[in-house]
Order: sequence, then C-alpha cells, then structure tokens
Amino acid sequence: MYFICYPKCSTCKKAETLLKEKKADYILRNIQQNNPTKEELRKWIEKSGLETRRFYNTSGLKYKELKLKEKLPEMSFEEQLDLLASDGMLVKRPLLISDDFVLVGFKQSEWEQVL
Repeated sequence: MYFICYPKCSTCKKAETLLKEKKADYILRNIQQNNPTKEELRKWIEKSGLETRRFYNTSGLKYKELKLKEKLPEMSFEEQLDLLASDGMLVKRPLLISDDFVLVGFKQSEWEQVL
C-alpha cells in the first residue's frame, strides 16, 4: 500500500498512527515532495469511483487562492487532472492506495475496515 500524506498535517499523523497500530505494511510518500502524476491520479479516481472534485483539498489555501470552487465545475476532466498533478498541496490527503482500494481523506472507520 501507498500512504500518501503531508507530514505536517495533523490528520495525516492520525492516519499514520492507525496504520502503525494495525501493523500495516505501507510505503510512505510525501505529497509535497513527490506529487502524484496525472496518470496516477486518473487511475486512482477511476478505481475509487469518486468524482474528481473529491480529490481536491478544498480546505487548502491554494484551492481558495485559485478560487477553484467556482472554476472546477467549468473545467474538463483532463483540465482537472492537469491541475491536480501540478501541485501536491491541491490534493486531498491522506490517500491510502492499494491494488484493491483507494481511500481519500481520513475517516477512521473506513480505514479500519480495510486494514
């Protein structure tokens, strides 16, 4: 599994604590240093069955600064992917990615269910 997070994020820290408690085998990936590629994002969005907007960090400063709440609905899927792939801080975190599932954000009950 890949655990994709921003180390300074308190929610990411809670998620990692759970992973350690469950003795989960995972590879840590800092989203700021190693942003997901467009193709990774495409694959994860399709696998998750979620709308693209669910992969955006809507509470982030960059999201608000770019006024994406207004702009995203007018953008194509490809444009949204390009934007997400351009800056890791736009991507909602943490992400937990495996061959079987994609979890976006940390909801403890969801994470416990798959771990």
